[in-house]
Amino acid sequence: MEKLIPVINKLQDVFHTVGQDAIQLPQIVVVGTQSSGKSSVLENLVGKDFLPRGSGIVTRRPLILQLVHVREDTEGVWGWAKFLHTNDKLFYNFDDVRNEIEQETDKLAGQNKGISGEPIRLTVYSPHVLDLTLVDLPGITKVPVGDQPEDIEEQLRTIVLQYIRNPNSIILSVTAANTDLATSEALKLAREVDAEGNRTLAVCTKLDLMDAGTTADDLLSGKVIPVKLGIVGLVNRSQLDINNKKPIVNALKSEEEFLRRNYPKLASRNGTTYLAKTLNKLLMQHIRSCLPELRTRVNSLLNKNQQVMASLGGPVENKGSALLQVVISFSTAYTQTIDGTSRNIETARLAGGARICYIFHQTFSSALENIRPLHGLSNSDVLHAITNATGPRSALFIPEMAFELLVKKQISLLLQPSLQCVELVYEEMQRIMQHTAQHLRELQQFPILREHVVQVVNMLLKERLPVANSMIEDLISIELAYINTNHPDFVGGTRAAYESMTRRMSQYQSKPVKAIDQVGSSSSSDLITKEVTPSFWSSLIPTAANPTQQKSSSKTDLSVTSTEVDKRSKSESDNHYINIKNQQGRQQFDCELIENLIKSYFLIVRKNIHDSVPKAVMHCLVNHVKEKLQSELVSQLYKSDQYEDLMRESEEVKERREETLEMLEALQKASDILSEIRDLQFGSTLSSKLT
Repeated sequence: MEKLIPVINKLQDVFHTVGQDAIQLPQIVVVGTQSSGKSSVLENLVGKDFLPRGSGIVTRRPLILQLVHVREDTEGVWGWAKFLHTNDKLFYNFDDVRNEIEQETDKLAGQNKGISGEPIRLTVYSPHVLDLTLVDLPGITKVPVGDQPEDIEEQLRTIVLQYIRNPNSIILSVTAANTDLATSEALKLAREVDAEGNRTLAVCTKLDLMDAGTTADDLLSGKVIPVKLGIVGLVNRSQLDINNKKPIVNALKSEEEFLRRNYPKLASRNGTTYLAKTLNKLLMQHIRSCLPELRTRVNSLLNKNQQVMASLGGPVENKGSALLQVVISFSTAYTQTIDGTSRNIETARLAGGARICYIFHQTFSSALENIRPLHGLSNSDVLHAITNATGPRSALFIPEMAFELLVKKQISLLLQPSLQCVELVYEEMQRIMQHTAQHLRELQQFPILREHVVQVVNMLLKERLPVANSMIEDLISIELAYINTNHPDFVGGTRAAYESMTRRMSQYQSKPVKAIDQVGSSSSSDLITKEVTPSFWSSLIPTAANPTQQKSSSKTDLSVTSTEVDKRSKSESDNHYINIKNQQGRQQFDCELIENLIKSYFLIVRKNIHDSVPKAVMHCLVNHVKEKLQSELVSQLYKSDQYEDLMRESEEVKERREETLEMLEALQKASDILSEIRDLQFGSTLSSKLT
């Protein structure tokens, strides 16, 4: 299991080139406030002075420190260091390591206390270190100094959280023992992301600087603030020791003596040596628990990036052939979207052929149903049409011209919804074009070609739109050109009249009316009123007085008494009232008859239009575009002098391909490295069984 940490170090180096967030690797993150002794802890673990020193904030960029244990060198060299950004350059003098860290920090963070989140990667090889991977973060501070921004506290907090949010990281929370642990900012941040404390280890530095008369027994025992992974106490070198260049080996001996002298019961579980062993053990256990998830994550990312790489395509060599292939792919995808056989079927809304079907059978059908047969026609309009159609003569029958005039007016109302149906289908065809162009991989690779394809399709659609509109107008004109009253579904004049008469007869039979009857007896001088049911035809045909009365009255003597004159005047007045009633009944009958005829014929025409308009739209617009699209694209775009321009890749696609290729290489290396771990585990298991 000792080989696990170097393997994780390899993975960190691999993923450094593609971004540290590509995959979450196990590591130890050192968190603490400014001047809490973080740098001293790291130097004690390494055994060398190599970190920048000074007042204020010194660590201004994250430092990913990998400690690799190697066998004792025959030449007596303590060890060496290597930066990832310097490639294969080795540093044997750790003062040079410090200078390199300072230079790299100044490059990105400036020389006046600025900070940067870009990490520096350093690997130390030595037989005197244990395998560890640590991340030294800038110390948490609250007041900006130098070139630091006003929100320095928030920026530092963001950098710290970026690393400790990694669920595969171990948080090493560093707090000075001469401060109150309950107010530790490092522990507060650790608890935000690790509430259970399963991956937090606390370190109390500067035990030798506690106030006289106080001890850290309760603190180190976890009685003050319990920490699940424990609390380790350390003694750091003083500034005087650093100035006098006291060797770390001597400082570790002084630390051991201090712990034995002041904390004899706790000495074995504190100190730098114990901390190094504890961190090594925790990290190996943590790596072992993370390995299954790590393998799954790497394989998942590998498959995902392979799919992305396939979708981006490769560099084009034969541009003419590639252009033709793109045109064919677009035409096929466009047609399949209309036919409903496309692989990229939308699920959020109706689209393609399904949307066109909905327009025909829902939108257009509803629009036609909303147009009533007598929409906009009043009785006055009907009577005026009948009267105007008779000219100067009185008509014995309803003029046919009035019916044709009125029914044509109603048929014309069907034109607007029919044209609107064409417009809706046209818009959907454009949406299909945009959707296909956006989701077709080949067109994403060539933005100029995509623009030209869209232009050609738009042009083809615009050419067919007037043709479809003209066809719809012709359908309406055909219906207006000849009013076929012999249509088998048409109600006809006889049947319409019969229905009207039957309706009116039922009305008269259900409501008795008062009729005026003139009595011929000489003794009766008054008109009497009686309840009768008049003849239906007498209510339809305007009549004068009774003919027999007119004939007998013509034979009477001209000399009449005043009483007889009064009687005759009263009789004529009553006859005039009857004539007006009869005339109104005739007009009402004519209106009902015309309305029945219009309803019958309009419903026939509306049914025809409802059936013929979708067919015309499919023939003139949809099917024509489907059939001519590929040939139109080829004729407009497949030209040798346009190959270079049309097949020019976008810079975005090139960058994505390069990034994806780098990620694929890194993931493949990571997969190979994880396979090494599997081989190591298998080898150790086999050897243990053999022994």
